[in-house]
Amino acid sequence: MKRLRHGKVELALHTLRPGEERPLLLLHGLGERSPAAVPDELSAWTGPVYALDFTGHGASTIPKGGGYHPEMLLADADAALAELGPVTLAGRGLGGYVAILLAGARPDRVRGVLVLDGPGLSGGGARPVSTHIGTPDRDASAPPDPFALLELSTDVRPPDYATLFARRARDLSGIDRPIAVCAAERPVWLEAVLGDSGVEASEPGEALARFASL
Repeated sequence: MKRLRHGKVELALHTLRPGEERPLLLLHGLGERSPAAVPDELSAWTGPVYALDFTGHGASTIPKGGGYHPEMLLADADAALAELGPVTLAGRGLGGYVAILLAGARPDRVRGVLVLDGPGLSGGGARPVSTHIGTPDRDASAPPDPFALLELSTDVRPPDYATLFARRARDLSGIDRPIAVCAAERPVWLEAVLGDSGVEASEPGEALARFASL
């Protein structure tokens, strides 16, 4: 495991399979942590595989006071890009949403995205639905940080915001179909992304083979 600095946070970057080729970077779902080994559904990738623990998860720092949002995790993943160079991303649940944002923010360094089923994929829906302010369970064991579970499960996911990043990935990455939706769950924001050109539904093995050939 390697420690990466993101502001005041130390992130845990795990090596699941070493190698010299372009790596596959795994981004976990809400409340999860990096797996101990390469998941079976991603075993077709023959190059190196790394996994990142987001802030407040796994072996990464738990900050005081919360303040979580997907863009914060986007910056976490960007710190991993700075360490690894160009990567292909595989994101579960919340990690899939973050992966699409990162593909649009760094189209020159993200060489394909797989969006997989996992916790936090839906977020808080396409628009605000309640003025209720939740309270985290301060007695819950951590990680994951109770603030992360509360705040990242209720963040709003406007479809036009997600598609903006997907279109940037399509237009600026030089890849014909840079995003592969491998998830059975299709929240409103992901349906919007899937309806855009440059995005396709795919099985993980097929997407890995295509991205590995880039």
